[in-house]
Amino acid sequence: MLLIQLEKKELEENPAQLKQHILSKLGKTPDKVRTVIENTELDAFISSPLRYRHPWELLWGNISKGNVCVAGDSLHPMTPGIGQGGCSALGDGVVLARCLGEALLKSSRQGMEDKSEEGMQEHKKIEVGLKKYANERKWRSFALINTGYVVGFLQGSEGKIMTFYKFLAPSLVLLLLKKADFDCGKLSIC
Repeated sequence: MLLIQLEKKELEENPAQLKQHILSKLGKTPDKVRTVIENTELDAFISSPLRYRHPWELLWGNISKGNVCVAGDSLHPMTPGIGQGGCSALGDGVVLARCLGEALLKSSRQGMEDKSEEGMQEHKKIEVGLKKYANERKWRSFALINTGYVVGFLQGSEGKIMTFYKFLAPSLVLLLLKKADFDCGKLSIC
């Protein structure tokens, strides 16, 4: 295990070794792809290992405070193993638009009596919409982060863990398909 860690560290620090490592892993890749990699300058090869960020702050912290919230990768950083990063960011946008739209439209339909409080009311409406968004996306994001981590861990494992992964693969495929099937709700135009 120590030898593997040393090899990974060397690859991260040595672009020439990284380039050779990539070329050795190409297998039956078309010659055009191999040529592109062979002709790429060494300073273009950068290794940045995937890191896991514990999602506990997502569950116990606030992703929304006042009229500010987080979305996209800042809300749910994940490894690429489940292919849901970009889709989740788009889902965030839809849910955020829906929650803000509902909060702003609901209040404006009720009418405003006092124009001097209008700015404060807008701020409160936005805050309500963002809190609703945060509550809706919290568990979805938590599940995506953890699923991505587990899949990435299993895919990067060797030996007995990899054998176990091959046994679990059919179940994981179903789990991943469920992650991709998510209804963000409907956006309505007033």
